[in-house]
Amino acid sequence: MTLIKSISGIRGTIGGAAGDTLNPLDIVKFTSAYATFIRRGQKTSFNRIVVGRDARISGEMVRSVVCGTLMGMGFDVVDIGLATTPTTELAVVMAQADGGIIITASHNPRQWNALKLLNNLGEFLNKEEGNEVLAIAEAEDFEYAEVDQLGKYIKDDSFDKKHVDAVMALSLVDAEAVAKKKFKVCVDAINSVGGIILPKLLDSLGVDYTILNGDPTGDFAHNPEPLERNLTGIMSEMRAGQYDLGIVVDPDVDRLAFICEDGKMFGEEYTLVSVADYVLQHTPGNTVSNLSSTRALRDVTEKHGGKYAAAAVGEVNVTTKMKEVGAVIGGEGNGGVIYPESHYGRDALVGIALFLSSLANKGCKVSQLRAEMPEYSIAKNRIDLTPTTDVDAILEKVKELYAEQQVNDIDGVKIDFPDKWVHLRKSNTEPIIRVYSEAHTIEEADALGKDIMKVVLDMQ
Repeated sequence: MTLIKSISGIRGTIGGAAGDTLNPLDIVKFTSAYATFIRRGQKTSFNRIVVGRDARISGEMVRSVVCGTLMGMGFDVVDIGLATTPTTELAVVMAQADGGIIITASHNPRQWNALKLLNNLGEFLNKEEGNEVLAIAEAEDFEYAEVDQLGKYIKDDSFDKKHVDAVMALSLVDAEAVAKKKFKVCVDAINSVGGIILPKLLDSLGVDYTILNGDPTGDFAHNPEPLERNLTGIMSEMRAGQYDLGIVVDPDVDRLAFICEDGKMFGEEYTLVSVADYVLQHTPGNTVSNLSSTRALRDVTEKHGGKYAAAAVGEVNVTTKMKEVGAVIGGEGNGGVIYPESHYGRDALVGIALFLSSLANKGCKVSQLRAEMPEYSIAKNRIDLTPTTDVDAILEKVKELYAEQQVNDIDGVKIDFPDKWVHLRKSNTEPIIRVYSEAHTIEEADALGKDIMKVVLDMQ
């Protein structure tokens, strides 16, 4: 059983002893801490908090505890029901709320759930704010409302439509061109909220579609992380059918992966790259991704005359850097597209609409679009640590050994060679160092990672 407390909220497995798992007692404690944090720093006078959830089996239980606790803290609750993470983020602003709680464990397996915490802009709390929530929870410094000050419960199912309408209104979403192409797509919605909202988006775009795993039961049809090894079902369907595109989302629909018409993976690293290429053709500017994402985004950005910047791993770090450099698009190599014209959050609906617009305007197949992108491959390795391993000392030594290269140490150590890179980063959840490396071929990338791992292992 597992309970993980971090700056972005609390997540864990369901069931077991209090304090060791995500259970009602801990849900009450952390929801109370978040409500206390919002109350102390309240920037608006709306006195309401939005709550949305993915379709996980435990979601209804967690939702009930969260909503009751917020009402007990004196906040009105706008419950938007089964909703994607980006829908909930947008709903905070649309509903004029002081914050929001997303009940989702993203791509984690079915036994997990989590509380993800938003500010009044519908964006994730930053490190300092997250630490403040954790400190309040640790001190259990809560004060609940008197009977006449209890919050009200408001059910509002209108935000899926509002989200789709907002996507359709984006200037670079060319719905007319998409509809003319009469695309046929296959969607794997993993038996979560994507099965509810993606048909609404695709109907608006005039796309013909087949939905696999579209029943939002939370009983995931396969491992929910949208990686090639987990997607054999839709890849087989793509090879058998006459589809133009395969679309895969995770349970809360903030990550997006594509499959080519021939059943081969487009590559989740290239979701952002391809969408950015389309955006930059029309609105040249800067881009941002995290340190562990492909160099292809930098290449595409510079091709269009912009500047690329790297951020520490984590969505809030990416959005902070995007605001700092005025990026027109950014995101993460895990299939997360962040488009500020819409909002500062990963949004698969935005990614789908922009990708289909690009495909329609180029008039090519998905495999041909992929072939136009710079070609890189990423290898992912790990180093298991002993209890006595001094990770910081090891990373400092690696920096010294490769001082003649371009080194970035904002999140672990990333070494940029002229034609490849390697990123070493201590995991926040496991006693390991993650070693990601990229080169023009997977063999080169893996060899680079293994070479660096040998250097590190010799230090232990």
